[in-house]
Amino acid sequence: MSASTSSSNSSSGSPITGIIDERNVVIDFGKYEGRTVSEMAELDPDFYQKLASEKENGVFAIRRQRDKTFRLYINPLTQMDV
Repeated sequence: MSASTSSSNSSSGSPITGIIDERNVVIDFGKYEGRTVSEMAELDPDFYQKLASEKENGVFAIRRQRDKTFRLYINPLTQMDV
């Protein structure tokens, strides 16, 4: 996983998924739809960094589905090139 592994702050997690394991969050848009965040990080580190930088802008969110899976989706009220 390309996320930082800082041991100084135990509450730190993924820059995209927070405390949810990147292997458990499935992307729900774009060319990586259906892949996990960790898979996307391996395939396209630049896009991973772009998502990480967009988190502060509220461009995407994580939603827990009825089947207990987590989905990363684009906030329909914002714009992002995917």
